[in-house]
Amino acid sequence: MRGSVLVMAKAPVPGRAKTRLAGVAGAEGAADLAAAALLDTLEAAATAFPPGRRVLALDGDLAAARRGRELAAAAQGWQVVPQAGQGFADRLVEGHRQAHRLAGGPVVQVGMDTPQLCPVLLGDLAEAAHRHGGPVLGPADDGGWWVLVTTDARQAAVLADVPMSRADTGRLTAAALAAAGHPALEAATARDVDLPDDAEAVAALAPGTRFAAAWRELASASGTLSGPTSTGAAP
Repeated sequence: MRGSVLVMAKAPVPGRAKTRLAGVAGAEGAADLAAAALLDTLEAAATAFPPGRRVLALDGDLAAARRGRELAAAAQGWQVVPQAGQGFADRLVEGHRQAHRLAGGPVVQVGMDTPQLCPVLLGDLAEAAHRHGGPVLGPADDGGWWVLVTTDARQAAVLADVPMSRADTGRLTAAALAAAGHPALEAATARDVDLPDDAEAVAALAPGTRFAAAWRELASASGTLSGPTSTGAAP
């Protein structure tokens, strides 16, 4: 297997994680969903990449998180580093730098918002970046991006000047990479989980995940959320 994986994650502590889901799930329910999504992400990434090629850049403390013991166990075999930087863009730049230093490239960077991840896809993205000799960028349905693969840590430096969490973040990231002489291959589009509609759609897409089970449990408890009713392939 070529390359390594970098997961940028926030410890799923109530009130800090997936706050845009708290309106329907409550602070603890939103943190439970975040914990399930992170567990799914770590499992998929660990299936694709062996120990020594996995870096978890963590914001917060798993000891205070929902499902903290499960997450700590899942993080065994990972190199866990704290996120560093003023804003999220700076933390992304530093995350890529750390992953290239600790695990080597190409570095496949994802967040904890796509629990439907397929391990084979992660490996294919690393291979595609190697063949391309440059970055690979996967757009998200909301206009952002869900994956960035870098073959050199310096490629991620452009992120420092890209506004994050906007409907044009994906387009601006692609433009910044191209302007810096690193045109990106475009990966498959995926839906990441930010809002309740996203959660329902992703749970339906990947009903066998921990995330889908957590969503079904919330739906059953509240009687107001829809549970996943269809199956499909992960992106």
